[in-house]
Amino acid sequence: MLAPVSEEPITIRPLETRAEHEACVALQRDIWGPDFVDVVPATILMVSQQVGGVASGAFDTDGRLLGFVFGISGVRDGGTAHWSDMLAVRPDARRLGLARRLKLHQRDLLLAAGIDRVYWTFDPLVARNAQLNLTSLGACPIEYVSDMYGNTGSRLHRGLATDRFIVEWPLRDPTVEQVLAGKPPDLPDAARAGPIVTIDATGPCDDTPLPDAAWVRVELPADVERLKTVEPARAGHWQQCLRRAFTTYVNTRHARVAGVYTEASTGRWFYAVDTGVGRA
Repeated sequence: MLAPVSEEPITIRPLETRAEHEACVALQRDIWGPDFVDVVPATILMVSQQVGGVASGAFDTDGRLLGFVFGISGVRDGGTAHWSDMLAVRPDARRLGLARRLKLHQRDLLLAAGIDRVYWTFDPLVARNAQLNLTSLGACPIEYVSDMYGNTGSRLHRGLATDRFIVEWPLRDPTVEQVLAGKPPDLPDAARAGPIVTIDATGPCDDTPLPDAAWVRVELPADVERLKTVEPARAGHWQQCLRRAFTTYVNTRHARVAGVYTEASTGRWFYAVDTGVGRA
């Protein structure tokens, strides 16, 4: 087992040399597994930076690559936008806040290039990722996609379909700027008291009518990675439940996922969904 990485100064900057780009390729295989079929090669990491893309890493004082962020820039809905394709941090370097620092670095580069809209995906079953994306960064889910990537060969994706939230991160939005300043907006009391969509003791919520309330709480597992190992069928039930809830609320009814939070008294995790029901 590797010793935890020191909190000595860590430098975040664009990848520069061929060796650094190859280190990023190696890190992808370390994180997603040797059979991962969607590894981004060194050449693409290099050339993306020539056209507004981002391929940057977090380096320790010895030059070791601890994490990276990669994305490509293009056009969406008639305007410039950036798709943040990959973000990863070595297990021994986690809990140092590097994921957030890499995203903020990415934001700085994009704003300097005149790009202020960013999109990416994350697995809505993973509570820590939901907290990073929604609570720490202020991104907002805009679509739920069932099995978005199909079979990637990654050990991280085995056992479940690759269902994903697509999130939008409007970099100059006042709410985003407030979140990044450490002052996220509070969820109203009603958001923490709405009816709950969750699995039951025997399976997913397929036969239970979805609540038709102004605020709805969609529960997610506290640790889906453990469930995938010890209770894979239950992990699948969670995914089916979230798929049904969000394809209905977000995709069809255009509800807003206002945040994610954990109940201190129970340790349960919930997405707070503003459905707009009852408001003009």
